[in-house]
Amino acid sequence: MDIDPITGLKTYFVWDSTEEKWSLEYVHDVEPCIEENKALANTDYSANGIKANWWHAAQIPVGVQLKWLKEYGVDLMNKEHWPRVKRLLNDPEWRYLRTGRGRV
Repeated sequence: MDIDPITGLKTYFVWDSTEEKWSLEYVHDVEPCIEENKALANTDYSANGIKANWWHAAQIPVGVQLKWLKEYGVDLMNKEHWPRVKRLLNDPEWRYLRTGRGRV
């Protein structure tokens, strides 16, 4: 087991006795980030940023980044994947990743 001191991501080595294989399991508490995003979305934070020529559109916890990579094949570090990232951020299921009330 390992815990990343910066992100809080926990990594576990898991043995599957049925398949007789090791795998990695990642656990990440995304709740603090989600709560911060909700709080920011209920202020003028996003609008004020746009007026000041910057926009902090979303905070995406590393646990969600890993989930998107595994389940959707979306890599946030790949510039070519950004149209798909934008679609995910605008999906109601992922609305709490946005720091504003509008669409990305």
